[in-house]
Amino acid sequence: MNAWWRFRGAILAGFGAGQPRRKNERRVQMNDLSGVRACIFDAYGTLFDFASAAAACEAAPTDRRAALTALWRDKQLQYTWLRSLQGRYVDFRTVTGEALDYAPDSLGLADLGLRDSLMALYRRLSAFPEVPATLRALRGAGYATAILSNGTPDMLAEAVAGAELDGLLDAILSVDALRVFKTDPRVYQYALDRLGLAKSEVAFLSSNGWDAYAASDFGLRVVWCNRYRQPRERLPGAPDFEIRSLAELPPLLGVD
Repeated sequence: MNAWWRFRGAILAGFGAGQPRRKNERRVQMNDLSGVRACIFDAYGTLFDFASAAAACEAAPTDRRAALTALWRDKQLQYTWLRSLQGRYVDFRTVTGEALDYAPDSLGLADLGLRDSLMALYRRLSAFPEVPATLRALRGAGYATAILSNGTPDMLAEAVAGAELDGLLDAILSVDALRVFKTDPRVYQYALDRLGLAKSEVAFLSSNGWDAYAASDFGLRVVWCNRYRQPRERLPGAPDFEIRSLAELPPLLGVD
């Protein structure tokens, strides 16, 4: 899966090559995270491995699982952005299903009847290996931990329970309360309001470059967990730190 994303990232990087940096865009800042009181995590791709659904689907051809995962994920995200622009909100479970209707059809896999199996597997995605230990370390050091996600409350509750992360999160926040998806600035403000914190008191973690850059542009202190070695985005904002795994987060915060 990592090889697929590296290949995909290399192709996409070519489209942005040579573009000038905007004057008001922040560069990656190697400063410290002093004053942070809470770590807020994106869910899918950051805590939970969205590729684990197709990987566990026995009916999906082994040699097509990476392509299926990538297209399913791409359409899922595209539909959130387009629906936000159109003002036509439906919840993330619906969007996930619509994207799954598209992906197998596009890849010539529609006749395999994968939908029910994949939707069920998506409810029980695997957490990345370092996630439980990272959350335990942060909570042990006194940091609050939370999820801020496009996922519906029930989807997130199922994912947290399935990955045995119960008790390691202080809050699970869904955009469903606002009926608009990331990267609308109201989503990031919602997290601050619910936690009662200032922007400077939050470290936001996402593996999605578009999410990390948007949160930075909003004013949060951002650590981009760039698991798939994607090139930097050509968007407003810039993460303060870039890491490859959430295991690198506690040392940034001075946690042993």
